[in-house]
Amino acid sequence: MTSAEPSVDSPTDADAPTGSDSVQDRPRWSLRWRWTPRRQDLAVYGVFLLAALWVTSRIWADPAGRVASLYSGDPAQVQFFLAHSVRVVLHGEFPFYTEQFNYPDGVNLMANTAILALGIPMVPVTLLFGPAVSFVTLVALGLAGTAAAWYHVLSRHVVRVRLAAAVGGWFCGFSPAMLSHANWHPNIISQFLLPFIVWRVLVLTRSSRPVRDGVLLALLVTVQAFINEEILLFSALACGVFLLAVLAQRRRLWSAAWRPLGAGLAVCALLAGALLAYPLFIQFAGPMAYHGLSDAVRDYGNDIAAFFAPGSPTLGGNERANANLAPNYSEENAFFGWSLSLLAVGIVVWLRREVVVRALAVTGVFFAVLSLGERVSWWDRDLFTGPWDLLVRLPLLDAVVPTRFGLITTVVISVLLALAVERTWTLGAAGQPSMRTLTVAGLVLALLPIAPLPLKVTTRPAVPAFITADRWRSYVGPDQTLVPVPVPSMANTHAMRWAAATNLDFKIPGGYFLAPRNGVTGDPGRFGGRPSGIGGLLEDVATTGRTPKLDERQRRRFLDELRHWRAAIVVLPLRQQNAEPLRRTVEQLVGPGRQELDVWVWDVRTLTNQSA
Repeated sequence: MTSAEPSVDSPTDADAPTGSDSVQDRPRWSLRWRWTPRRQDLAVYGVFLLAALWVTSRIWADPAGRVASLYSGDPAQVQFFLAHSVRVVLHGEFPFYTEQFNYPDGVNLMANTAILALGIPMVPVTLLFGPAVSFVTLVALGLAGTAAAWYHVLSRHVVRVRLAAAVGGWFCGFSPAMLSHANWHPNIISQFLLPFIVWRVLVLTRSSRPVRDGVLLALLVTVQAFINEEILLFSALACGVFLLAVLAQRRRLWSAAWRPLGAGLAVCALLAGALLAYPLFIQFAGPMAYHGLSDAVRDYGNDIAAFFAPGSPTLGGNERANANLAPNYSEENAFFGWSLSLLAVGIVVWLRREVVVRALAVTGVFFAVLSLGERVSWWDRDLFTGPWDLLVRLPLLDAVVPTRFGLITTVVISVLLALAVERTWTLGAAGQPSMRTLTVAGLVLALLPIAPLPLKVTTRPAVPAFITADRWRSYVGPDQTLVPVPVPSMANTHAMRWAAATNLDFKIPGGYFLAPRNGVTGDPGRFGGRPSGIGGLLEDVATTGRTPKLDERQRRRFLDELRHWRAAIVVLPLRQQNAEPLRRTVEQLVGPGRQELDVWVWDVRTLTNQSA
């Protein structure tokens, strides 16, 4: 990876005047519209942006009223985090912890990917248009920005043919894995810093100014830590494996590389460590910190067959066929399809004499194997225990979702595609024009089945007018909560959008987040806070539509929880699923409510007053 491209403004042989076709003889319009490298770059960036808008087009039609189908929890959570960034900027609120949901325990935001590095720049958009618009904007920019960033690095430092860089950048930004996460995880698809981080690490191996380069790397690492730490960890692991694979083949390189690399990484560690010391202290030792993920998530792995099937959100994808090949539709982290998988193997065999290609192959296969998880399976049939079982309990790795290692393999395939296109394009220019035709045909065969489609969406309930008209303000004080029905949880996140619509001006109990079990700081993580008896009861009513007959013990328990939450009002939207059984259930607990605009309201301040 040492080739460099001439300056974007330097003339090429094709630009030089020949014979009578001099610069003076050409029409002015031909000079004005010459297809310069800069214009080629802009055209590629434009294609990436149009593709991102195409992928998100169904959400753009109604950002507040549409959400990715199947799972609506993650978009609501991200919108809540975007609203938190507004409070950080406008009110100076503590950025790494909040009590605005899961009150009174609160939530450790550093341990929940609060995307501060994305949310704070988006504050003007969130204020003007709302967090729903900010969410879809981040998704579009994440896809296009990642593709553009990889194109930039590949075209400047890896390959000389811009088409090759464009193919590599395209797959980095619009692979099936990226499309899968686009529905729910803008923090994961916002990988536009990663190519620069990877390149700065490689630069350190031959740097003449390791201190400066270490500082640049530290700044990139620090910003990426506030986008997604897991992706940052993946980048570090991938760089390590790749460099080891190169050095294993060319051991003599180590004598020249270790000094600048060691000095630069030491500077990076010191500076990034200093900048991130306090946020990381809050994450690992602050309130509501947890150690390790729940077993359910920690066991997420790819099925071997997932590498040969097209992703669900692609032209050749099939949701039903993919149902048992990935943990869920938001974690389809492989799904390259048969044609691309075979093409990737063919590229490695063809270019096997190149050190970089062999190192890339080792890196891609290594992380593909780790992505299989603790139990390796084929078409949903367990085969044997995977190597991830040996690593899953190590510090930091105990918080990794193993299926996402497939994202590293995605980047490896992208670089292999770029290298292969450059080699074949060069052969075409050297008197073998059929090679270019074969290249285009091979790319179409490999990439067309996994071409992106617009993300599937479904409608979601509007934020109640009771919230948007600020009618709640006459009830809820600064140290009180608004209790939605059903109580917010992983399965019921609409109330998180209510709070986000007000820039978190009121607190809510519960919510969708990661926290230590039973609210005990330092315990293993789980989704949600302390178990809520009444929360579980109301969730069951919302799901089944059956009204239970409650006794005095359950009523006292509900009142205890309301007091714990310092509840001011209980709110049930009229359009909530099974609203009537829910209303009857709440009335058994706190008495009759009254309708106000489009909700039922129960004023419980007299019941929850601490002095009563």
